[in-house]
Amino acid sequence: MNIILLGPPGAGKGTQAKQISDKYNIPHISTGDIFRKNISEKTELGVKAQGYIDKGLLVPDELTIDIVKDRLSNVDCKNGFLLDGFPRTVKQAEALDLFLEDKEHKIDYALLIKVPESSILERMTGRRVCSKCGASYHIKFNPSKVAGKCDICGSDIIQRKDDSEETVQERLDVYSRQTEPLIDYYTSAKILCAVDGTQDIDVVFENVCDILGR
Repeated sequence: MNIILLGPPGAGKGTQAKQISDKYNIPHISTGDIFRKNISEKTELGVKAQGYIDKGLLVPDELTIDIVKDRLSNVDCKNGFLLDGFPRTVKQAEALDLFLEDKEHKIDYALLIKVPESSILERMTGRRVCSKCGASYHIKFNPSKVAGKCDICGSDIIQRKDDSEETVQERLDVYSRQTEPLIDYYTSAKILCAVDGTQDIDVVFENVCDILGR
């Protein structure tokens, strides 16, 4: 079973990906993890990617596609995989389809976790972390007992820059521009399936299993 996981940042894709990977015994392939592995191991592809990253540039589609192809050629993907973070654009999706077609494979499901933008903003901008021990909080869903102080070590809890409203909105705008066209792409291919990501984590996973089969 070959699956692509789609959804905006903060939709809970990582949580669902782990559960899907465990239940269906297929590798969870995160593009971020692949990049980090190639860069740390100084592979040819990793060195090329590092060159762009060091200059503050986005890694080009062609190089991203090559890195994903290399990962999908590993033996653990023989019986299926779950792709998380790729493809991000229709161009990448088309390249992936051609690569799989050459191997007489295809994407079986494009699984979309739907969460409204307002909910994403509430989830992500409300996140807080202890400046000392790293404990996680949320001002609405998991507040500390004493406002602004960590329950564990008593240090100040802070909002990371990545969770500021400006940064979150920017990530959502990028998602909307680049990735949302994939919804139309996979709808046309008749493999898009959507679940309501605003529900409890376990309910979302039950809905996913209903789609993928038990």
